[in-house]
Amino acid sequence: MTILRTKKIAFFLLFLSLIVMAFSFQRQKMDRAGQRETHLRPRKIRSLNAGRPFRVHGQRYVPGQVLVKFKPTLQNQLIDATVAAYSSKKVRKIPRLEVYQLRIPQNIPVEEMVYALNQNPDVEYAEPNFIARIALTPNDPLFNYQYALLNTGQEIGIPGLPGGKAGADVKASAAWEKTKGSADDIIASIDSGVDFSHPDLRNKVVSRGRDFVNNDFDATDDVGHGTFVAGIAAADTNNNEGVAGVAWNCRILPVKVIDENGEGDYSWLVEAIIWAADNGADVISISLGGEDSSDSLRDALKYAHDRGVVIAASAGNDGSSVLYPAAYDDYCLAVAATDYNDLRTSWSNFGPQVDVAAPGENVLGPVPIWYWPSRGYTGETPYAIGSGTSASAPHIAGMAALLKSVKPWLTADQVMDIIRYTADDVNSGQNKGKDGFIGYGRINMEKALVPIKISK
Repeated sequence: MTILRTKKIAFFLLFLSLIVMAFSFQRQKMDRAGQRETHLRPRKIRSLNAGRPFRVHGQRYVPGQVLVKFKPTLQNQLIDATVAAYSSKKVRKIPRLEVYQLRIPQNIPVEEMVYALNQNPDVEYAEPNFIARIALTPNDPLFNYQYALLNTGQEIGIPGLPGGKAGADVKASAAWEKTKGSADDIIASIDSGVDFSHPDLRNKVVSRGRDFVNNDFDATDDVGHGTFVAGIAAADTNNNEGVAGVAWNCRILPVKVIDENGEGDYSWLVEAIIWAADNGADVISISLGGEDSSDSLRDALKYAHDRGVVIAASAGNDGSSVLYPAAYDDYCLAVAATDYNDLRTSWSNFGPQVDVAAPGENVLGPVPIWYWPSRGYTGETPYAIGSGTSASAPHIAGMAALLKSVKPWLTADQVMDIIRYTADDVNSGQNKGKDGFIGYGRINMEKALVPIKISK
């Protein structure tokens, strides 16, 4: 059991923040037969969170609730009696893990109840219910601004910023010559949902998904973050629309754990991981993180990992230690952020758990159709530029899905190792080999997919 502090934990969206940009573009006819050139004209540069990636703040756990796992030898009647003995009530049971969400008396602090339950020999562990918060060349017209996928040193769409360093990208175009993925390979994006009407996503979702916030089966995005990260992983590609996704043909299973205020209960995240693993996910992308460890979160990750699911999670944006769930590196890949010059960003979290890095600064992706109009801007197309390790993790998720589509028999550990060991050690001048800043390096999709050396 993690030693509790008086501060409250926060999971949060790890992304979208140094800069956000709305786009308006027009198409002009070209002399070449049947082709059109798209010109992208920046209209406004918009900053979220005063130009900083989102970080932990606010309450750390849900007041009046705890999560408890009883010893497997305890019968249901004794579980009911134990809950009643603590004057508590069951809210729900998280399946597969046999973890109970309990409502405790209002006059008993959460810390005291957690301590008392952990002294009970019939309890395996008890913890607060933590809070989560908002961390081939395709013909898509905005592809030229996606330096993360193909960096030729071009401008990345923000006036005043220098062009990037040629080659400082994940080598997606070369990898797509090997595979563009399969519709049978599913990426579960556990976040704030997706905009099902977005032109780059409406044909890519498996279903309406699962919403643990409202306890229904309609994971509609009312924040914007989920649409952004899902699009990075697997936006509709080569469709003459918007942006390209890393995994062209793979599909998205949206799972919502963040509400309209950018918050969510820890129990929702735990259930979401289990639900995704049980409902066809080959890969899980998590752009959320928190400072404190959790036994139930660890168990959920292990459950998915043991069923062959590859999990990519953001390391965090505080310039400090790796957040959870990314820090559980036995079961997931902890992803740091690099920029358009192949340098680690100053705010990317670090530590021995970091496995790899991917571009996370000024990354282009979709936002919901309503996103800019709701902020008083009309005529903007539904795309934006955002920064954070939230933008890095879905690059790895998309890459993992492509690997699974080519070699479906690979275990989760084998896929994770391929991603690690084919990365480019772009900071070898300062930190040769695996280090705590970008792990094994910035991912290289071409080396991972062309060729694959693991045989069946």
